[in-house]
Amino acid sequence: MVRAGLTAERLTQAGAELADEVGFDAVTLSALARRFDVQVASLYSHVRNSQDLKVRIALLALAELADRAAAALAGRAGKDALAAFADVYRDYARTHPGRYAAARLRLGPEAAAASAGGRHAQLMRAILRGYDLTGPDQTHAVRLLGSVFHGYVSLELAGGFSHSAPDSQESWERIVDALDSLLRNWPEPTP
Repeated sequence: MVRAGLTAERLTQAGAELADEVGFDAVTLSALARRFDVQVASLYSHVRNSQDLKVRIALLALAELADRAAAALAGRAGKDALAAFADVYRDYARTHPGRYAAARLRLGPEAAAASAGGRHAQLMRAILRGYDLTGPDQTHAVRLLGSVFHGYVSLELAGGFSHSAPDSQESWERIVDALDSLLRNWPEPTP
């Protein structure tokens, strides 16, 4: 008999909350079963295994992040759009560190196609159109921005900037300024 109230969506949400509390790597079906005070076997009616749960959490995180980014970008262009996107990315990682880690999960082709990952790329490419970047330059810029945002956020979450001045926020703002300048003056490829 299926335990009343348990659904794949409810387990995914609880798994995402657990990831934020204890870390994405610590999310297991056993930990989730304890949260609902049920046997692990009760969860198998809703999720196949721990990997299935983690993929569901990743899909949830990607969708949440895309929704927030789309709302923040509405009506913005240029540096204003770049800063809004960057801030959404950073704020989400700081507020939901476990979900942020889940969003980095490598997905299989089917899950990736069903994910909001494509929306993330579209949003970032929309920002870059404001800088007149197209084709391969746009792809290079997407990779640059993703690397900078992820690198900064990862170091910040690990406490890497908490022991020195200036404040991390000031550095973040300077980085966004530098990225804006670079995107406006995108270098030609060297022969």
